[in-house]
Amino acid sequence: MKKIRPIDIAKKLNISTSSLRSYEERGIVPKPERSFTGYRIFTEEHVAYFECIVAMSPGFGMEITSAVLKKLQRKELDAALWIINKAQVANYEDKIIIEQVNNYRENLAHENSMTIGEVSLQTNIPASTLRYWEKEGYVHSKRGDNNYRYFNSYQFIKILLMKLTQNAVYSHEIIQLKKTIRNLEEYDIEGVKSIVEECQQHLNKRNQEQFHGLYFLYQLCAKLGLK
Repeated sequence: MKKIRPIDIAKKLNISTSSLRSYEERGIVPKPERSFTGYRIFTEEHVAYFECIVAMSPGFGMEITSAVLKKLQRKELDAALWIINKAQVANYEDKIIIEQVNNYRENLAHENSMTIGEVSLQTNIPASTLRYWEKEGYVHSKRGDNNYRYFNSYQFIKILLMKLTQNAVYSHEIIQLKKTIRNLEEYDIEGVKSIVEECQQHLNKRNQEQFHGLYFLYQLCAKLGLK
């Protein structure tokens, strides 16, 4: 079996050797053998793991990528594929949310107020998350005579926009997107439209990045004899 130096893998994938060590320490790749002088000795199988990490992490994030590759190390292909399936279902759910936002945006003339409980039930977002978003200034509610929080239709749209950021892979772009949502003025319809278009672009990009990552996942499974 061909033995490969860490520096050669790092150059091939345009990452640092410290990244390789980090992936190894996190258990994402199998432990390599050591030479008599203590140097790590990697094989083509390790290279396939590293290629998979680099290809999958932009679209799936490191948490999902790590979970999938750890399953593969235990030869649990079906469990790994169900993790992937769940992530892709989330993409489709985000697509539906975008359609909902567009529908609410076009019908804002019909004003409606909902309690935090009603919003939580309709969006499947925990009330604690809604309270946190309000505390951080992403959304705003008004207090009724009963001291309940009430969110109007526009704030409901902002809540849906915030939900779109939950499945996204953490990045500087997503941080900026959340800031833009927070800074939206009340009933800034054009601002909402612009954010929706940006969210759609992020979702399309994530879809494509996941497709790219799945190619390398297939290659790894083939090398492991799991396909």
